[in-house]
Amino acid sequence: MELIVLTPEKEIFQGSIESVKVPGTTGQFEILKGHAPIVSSLVTGEVRVITTSGERQTFNITKGFIEVLGEEVSLLVQGVEDTKN
Repeated sequence: MELIVLTPEKEIFQGSIESVKVPGTTGQFEILKGHAPIVSSLVTGEVRVITTSGERQTFNITKGFIEVLGEEVSLLVQGVEDTKN
């Protein structure tokens, strides 16, 4: 799958991933290959990404939206509080 994470100011992440876990409005959920199409709101919280090379990345977002369509995952967020690898 391909993930892109954008704020109004800049691109935070773009690349191939195995999974991404996000803070949904009604609780955390994870997107894996073959996930059904979805658009969902996100709350402030932690996003965890596992890339296809096995690298784990974590960052805190300040609310936004996620869209999954086929193998494309887009996170549109208001901001990122800090980035950790």
